[in-house]
Amino acid sequence: MHELPVTEGILATALEAAKKAGASRITGIDLALGVFSGYVSDSIQFYFDIISQGTPAQGVALHIRRIPVTCHCWDCDQDFTWKEETLPAECPRCGGIHFQATGGQEFYVESIEVEDVTQASCL
Repeated sequence: MHELPVTEGILATALEAAKKAGASRITGIDLALGVFSGYVSDSIQFYFDIISQGTPAQGVALHIRRIPVTCHCWDCDQDFTWKEETLPAECPRCGGIHFQATGGQEFYVESIEVEDVTQASCL
């Protein structure tokens, strides 16, 4: 259920961008979603489908790019990408377990595609 407020934010951001651009319709929204963000892609799309009804974003499929978890090993000073299937987690270089996640918690709108009012009226 915690996806609902962030999905409302996505919709508000997209609608504001479309309004500023003078667009009649939103045709695509690209999101970046870190593996450790805590958000579920399917839930975000589910809520978006509901709350976008009757708006210029109705029917838009969200394009979600998953960002992997990156880490920094304190033992050998190596940066690496953690593979979710690798448990227990360890540094691939030295086998150390003293590391910190440095990426993979991101969540943001990368781009919004809109249909121009002038182009739509010409068709």
